[in-house]
Amino acid sequence: MGSGIAAHLANIGIPTMLLDIVPRELTDEHKAKGLTEESKAFRNQFSENALKKLFKQKPAPLTSKQNASLITAGNFEDDLQYISDCDWVIEVVVENLDIKKKVFEQVERYRKPGSIISSNTSGISIEAMSDGRSEDFQKNFLGTHFFNPPRYLKLLEVIPTKKTDPEVVSFMKTFGEDVLGKGVVMAKDTPNFIANRIGTYGLLITVQEMLKGGYSVGEVDSITGPTIGRPKSATFRTLDVVGLDTFAHVAKNVYDQVEGEEQKVFEVPAFMQKMLENGWLGSKSGQGFFLKKGKEILELNPETMDYQPRQKLKTASLEMAKNEKGLKNKVKSLVYAKDQAGSLLWNIVSPVLTYSAELHGEIADDIVSIDQAMKWGFGWEMGPFETWDAIGVEKSVTRMKEEGRTVPQWVETMLSEGNSTFFKEENGERYFYHNGDYRLVERNPKAIDLKALKNSGKLIKKNSGASLIDIGDGIALLEFHSPNNAIGMDITQMINFAVDEVEKNYKGLVIGNQGKNFCVGANLAMILMEAQDDNVFEIDMVVKHFQQAMMKIKYSSKPVVAAPFGMTLGGGSEVCLPAAHIQASMETYMGLVEVGVGLIPGGGGNKELYMKHLANLPNGVEFDLQKVANKVFETIAMAKVSTSGDEARDNNFLNKADGVSVNNDHLLYDAKQAALSLYESGYQAPIRKKVPVVGEPGYATLLLGAQSMFQSGFISDHDLMIAKKLAYVIAGGKVPYGTEVDEQYLLDLEREAFLSLVAQPKSQQRMQHMLVKGKPLRN
Repeated sequence: MGSGIAAHLANIGIPTMLLDIVPRELTDEHKAKGLTEESKAFRNQFSENALKKLFKQKPAPLTSKQNASLITAGNFEDDLQYISDCDWVIEVVVENLDIKKKVFEQVERYRKPGSIISSNTSGISIEAMSDGRSEDFQKNFLGTHFFNPPRYLKLLEVIPTKKTDPEVVSFMKTFGEDVLGKGVVMAKDTPNFIANRIGTYGLLITVQEMLKGGYSVGEVDSITGPTIGRPKSATFRTLDVVGLDTFAHVAKNVYDQVEGEEQKVFEVPAFMQKMLENGWLGSKSGQGFFLKKGKEILELNPETMDYQPRQKLKTASLEMAKNEKGLKNKVKSLVYAKDQAGSLLWNIVSPVLTYSAELHGEIADDIVSIDQAMKWGFGWEMGPFETWDAIGVEKSVTRMKEEGRTVPQWVETMLSEGNSTFFKEENGERYFYHNGDYRLVERNPKAIDLKALKNSGKLIKKNSGASLIDIGDGIALLEFHSPNNAIGMDITQMINFAVDEVEKNYKGLVIGNQGKNFCVGANLAMILMEAQDDNVFEIDMVVKHFQQAMMKIKYSSKPVVAAPFGMTLGGGSEVCLPAAHIQASMETYMGLVEVGVGLIPGGGGNKELYMKHLANLPNGVEFDLQKVANKVFETIAMAKVSTSGDEARDNNFLNKADGVSVNNDHLLYDAKQAALSLYESGYQAPIRKKVPVVGEPGYATLLLGAQSMFQSGFISDHDLMIAKKLAYVIAGGKVPYGTEVDEQYLLDLEREAFLSLVAQPKSQQRMQHMLVKGKPLRN
């Protein structure tokens, strides 16, 4: 966890020291290397090994391997003195209060006055840790609980003590959001704070209900994941990923500090204790609730402790729920269903709702913090109180009382006052219930809410695939909202309209949205359907219009800023590449992946990536044009996808002037500021220039590698055909090396190659396979 936090700090450019203990004694391996107890390699072994593991872990803790250079490895005995140069010291040692207090005693010897000290504990009292420390230490001390892995999980729980300076708390909240990119929730100094307290309770309630109702591990996971707005890992796959030992430790944190019925819930069941004894901890030990044998995934039978084929729960209500519009309606229909699925879900959801309400005021000051903690820390789409609103507070409370469940008094009071929901929306603003009244949900001004803007009358124009929205200060935003944000003629039409409208009446345009992903590419189903009908003319027209729209983005007289995030594939990348500026999220997975469906980019992606590589070369320095063509060919032919915004820059999808936003909630705000900055600095559309290409001799060079792979049996006949088409486009056709051609010439080559591949039966097979199976076909 310590190295993960260090990696996240390095990702955002903060130099960090990573300190660990000195090994107790020299091993034979150390002696064989000639190390002594004074050798740095021996004394820094643990921190150095933690650094090395950062390069191997998946998902990757580092957004770029180069970021590791910002982390310095050391040890507590030799290097603690250097924390006198540090502004923030984070303790991430073993969960033992006495050990933590000893570490803080040493930290106080060397820290500089005013530096912030925090603990990443997941459950030990923050107040107790600071006992005996100086006044300056205590006023600058607080809990900062990151969730694992720190790069990916959004939640940061900030836990002040009674003596923490309010200015320090305010600074850490702002720093956490603006610099660390986190969703910060203020928590109280209680066992396991907010997310782990409720999340652990919910997981254990689910286990108990499984045993009581005779459900299998697989059946529970089949309906406690995306079906109810939870992560794909659902219940038991989540436990396997977290590690049963870690989960048991977190549960014990609460068990040791509560009593009565609540304590009984936090007692780990006997079969899970047996799993711990067997070392069946989950993914890290190779088996847990699930065991993979070859291609088959088996599930644990808690009664026999044997593994059996994985099962799924199938009921009428689950089938009917598939037709419900929206998650709220789906969850509501399921929890009240009169079958196995409904019984299970009601019995695991309703206790979590009442438990969350009981803890209101104890673990957090308001219901918003509780909901945000569960959404950001555990990946729930709806927090407990949003879920309660979705299933109907009055209806559910009536049923709870009929079943003898205790409903917290404040919830009954809320209903008696005539208030039927925990949240409500008025005039585009969101309010939450608190002590007999509704209060405005505070929103960070950097978190632009497109839905709220549309509801408040800021919609300029809309069609089935996209909307143009006024986001203020003279900037318009083009939002994609087709299924999966796939690009069809509706989006192309809106791009054309948006650029025209902005050129007339606005300062700039942002292309972005708040869907699951920025854009997964073109509407593949539409292309396949037209191809199977031999309607080449229709496809040609669609591709030509898309190419023209991309050129419109590129040569707009007003700045166009693309704001990609998540999956930004194929056509999604092609929308970004011609923009005046790209403001990418740190978590942007960007690539031209068309070869995976038997095609090549058709909307100008080959040309733009090639030109981006050329533009990123230093001025006045001689370069090898063939090397540029080779690099672009390799990137597209291998369908390389960046694993971060930083890596997108390494792959030349972003240039040095483009930006990366750490906090995805601030992405549209940052893109808007970039558009305004370009406009105010006197933005002018780029001058159309001719493009030097490698031509016929370069084409032959590009094919050498592909021919070698084909002859070695690594690629198929069809792969080779695609490679030839791609090489011809990037080389610029049959022209002499160094010939300068215009962009339209390259677009025509690209479109011709795309159309010829679309007509190929094997390409159509690949498209169909991707649509049906969701993965590439190698034919």
